[in-house]
Amino acid sequence: FFMALLIGLGFSGAMTITGICTNATTKKLPIYSVETNENKIAVTFDAAWSAEDTDLILNILKKHKAKATVFVVGDWVRKNPDAVKKFYNNGHEIGNHSDTHALFSNISEEKIKNEIENCNTEIEKITGTKPNVLRAPSGDYNNKSIEITESYNMKMIQWDCDSLDYQKLSVDAIYNRITSKVQNGSIVLFHNGVENTAPALDIILTELTKQGYSFVSVNDLIYEDNFYLDHTGRQHKNA
Repeated sequence: FFMALLIGLGFSGAMTITGICTNATTKKLPIYSVETNENKIAVTFDAAWSAEDTDLILNILKKHKAKATVFVVGDWVRKNPDAVKKFYNNGHEIGNHSDTHALFSNISEEKIKNEIENCNTEIEKITGTKPNVLRAPSGDYNNKSIEITESYNMKMIQWDCDSLDYQKLSVDAIYNRITSKVQNGSIVLFHNGVENTAPALDIILTELTKQGYSFVSVNDLIYEDNFYLDHTGRQHKNA
């Protein structure tokens, strides 16, 4: 998770929808966050492990009138089709998280395409639609994987607030990480199938609601077109 963030933050320059322009090279970035005056953030989950906490997470999201984006791995979808259906039927967005969670920088272009297409197929079987947002496995991306993603008319989505819940952090630690970093336009990363995610999510959404935030899907946060990305991967609307 950290490698991709460090790589992404290590470049500067002006970016268009097709890439970043620097003096020496062209470095592409996914969308890490969105510049907006609205008090809204995107709550996202990466789904690759168990689905035992699906109902609990759904109830918490409903309690806080929150819409989330769940980035699913194709293998997880095949094992947990009912969980995907529950998230989708409750109004949450389903995004692509590859088919087998293979690191994109370690595989061929053809394999990346297979990873994207196979996961899209599994999602479409359940939702009837193909996703238009993708999160690279472990946040591992390069120019090649972003270009391939864009060739499917999909946007690659990263995050600017990482709960690190998968590291078995305490509820308080997860809460403190998110509430200390979140801002308008943040994209927050959680994982389902992790012990402390659901209880932390509940108190995080309670606190952020008090601060005036609303919780939307990634597609309801990002700009579809006419935008540029700054050197941190923050999306800005063109003037």
